[in-house]
Amino acid sequence: MRIITLAENTAISEKFGHEHGLSLYIETKQHKVLFDMGASSLFSKNAKLLDVDLSAVDVAIVSHGHYDHGGGLEAFLQLNSQAKVYLNQNAFAKYYANKPSGEKTFIGLDEKLSANDRVIFVENHVRIDSELELFSGVKQRGLAPAGNKDLLMLRGETLALDDFTHEQNLIITEGAHTLLLAGCAHNGIVNIIDHMLANGYGQPTHVIGGFHLYSRPTNQCEDPETIRQLGEYLMQTGATYYTCHCTGLEPYKQLRTVMGESIEYLAAGRQLIL
Repeated sequence: MRIITLAENTAISEKFGHEHGLSLYIETKQHKVLFDMGASSLFSKNAKLLDVDLSAVDVAIVSHGHYDHGGGLEAFLQLNSQAKVYLNQNAFAKYYANKPSGEKTFIGLDEKLSANDRVIFVENHVRIDSELELFSGVKQRGLAPAGNKDLLMLRGETLALDDFTHEQNLIITEGAHTLLLAGCAHNGIVNIIDHMLANGYGQPTHVIGGFHLYSRPTNQCEDPETIRQLGEYLMQTGATYYTCHCTGLEPYKQLRTVMGESIEYLAAGRQLIL
């Protein structure tokens, strides 16, 4: 399995662009997968530099309904004429972020794209084939991100706390590897892994994604004690972790202190072979 980071908050060198967003390209034995599309068309520019042919992607996933993961959806649909794009059924609802000034900023997806005939809406679980599986419906229990308090959704005519029912996670099974991909883990990476195990989806050998330990609207990081507890839990799973994006660089350093070589950081331009 080959994984290439096309867009992320940082980059491995000045050669690659970076933005507040995430996009990952994954090649398996059966598929060429695009997991998230960043905040803009930047992912496609980095793809060219990395010799990734986006027109050959056959499955695309948008992890949840925020612009930093699906802002490049229109660009992808123009570049690729074949891939189905899987989103949760709630992905095109109206989502907002609280700014420190009290302003409510729209952070959702472009609703007009929901009518595209290649968009596939998913409920709580779907097995695409023997390699690919999607699940949502994760309940926020312990160690849910504190930054969620500044993220909102429109219910009727009223703004309420986002319940993140629009967040879905991808499992890729290939040989001895079971890879879990989580875009931002708004429901909490601990809860996502627990849900995966409780529902018989398998034990992850590798986990990739943002863990939402840094809140961009408020420029605040998760409490160090919470990060320590999270790191200790992740170590107990025996999986190898690659984190990025909304984890934040300072929380990553704290996780690295707890987890050592069990966790690494993925910046734009980074390539992995599993």
